[in-house]
Amino acid sequence: MNQLKTSIRTKENKRRLNFAIKLILLILLEYFSEADTFLKPILEDNLVLKNIIRALIFLISANLIISLGRIITLRFYLQKTAETKVLPNFVVGIGRISVILNALALLISLMLAFGIKPLEFLTSITIVAAAIALLTKDYITSIVNGLIIMFSEQLEIGDKINIGRHTGFIRDITLINTVLKSETGEIIIIPNAMVFATDVVNYSKNNTHQVVFDAEMAYSTDLQLNHLEQSLGQVLEDYKEYVFLEGAQLNVLERKSENVLIRYQFPIKSGEKLIEAQVRKTINQAFLNWTNEHRKA
Repeated sequence: MNQLKTSIRTKENKRRLNFAIKLILLILLEYFSEADTFLKPILEDNLVLKNIIRALIFLISANLIISLGRIITLRFYLQKTAETKVLPNFVVGIGRISVILNALALLISLMLAFGIKPLEFLTSITIVAAAIALLTKDYITSIVNGLIIMFSEQLEIGDKINIGRHTGFIRDITLINTVLKSETGEIIIIPNAMVFATDVVNYSKNNTHQVVFDAEMAYSTDLQLNHLEQSLGQVLEDYKEYVFLEGAQLNVLERKSENVLIRYQFPIKSGEKLIEAQVRKTINQAFLNWTNEHRKA
């Protein structure tokens, strides 16, 4: 978590530098457009250029206000969570809101650049706006649902969850979809509306959860499952701070004429997502090594 906080602070420092540059640019635009300089007579004679300068001033001003709000919000959040973990969702949510507000500011700036008064324009298309809002109701609902998920502590980027018939790790939460990655690598895109309409099981909110491996091995009379279980247990010793070794067990699920289907499972601390990924790779490699040695024997 400290690494995440450091990454956030590094990015925010870059944004503060951009903030200072945009502030200087705004001051220069205000000065040359209002003060008695060589640009003033040009602006008085050229309405198009005047509207463009006005639109730029509004766009930069709005962006500065949004950036300032983001900087202050994240600063207070980092101070509040100085002794606790940072939720990646919160940072993502602040970023998404900034994008929405900047998009609205850009739209208004374009109106100003073309000499359109935003309030009069909105008043004149009230009926059309209502029709557009009705047509995009589901889209707006998904955006609202996405923001709710981002600022919720129930679901967190990196959590292992089950939605309907899909199980995977949350990789991203957008304004429209929640993106999962399954244990086999498939990307699953779930609409945010479905997240609210379907029962969601969050395995990562438990203190522990089971990591399960199923493997099919060639059957032979010299296949010693006790030796395999001991070998896998020795591999887990390297992760004893995160894995509950006493809960590890190897079971036979099905015996066939040529193969044996076995399952190896053990409980692991749910908060150690990166460690779990490494453990999975290590156990899979241990299975492959055991199989190759068994074939040679």
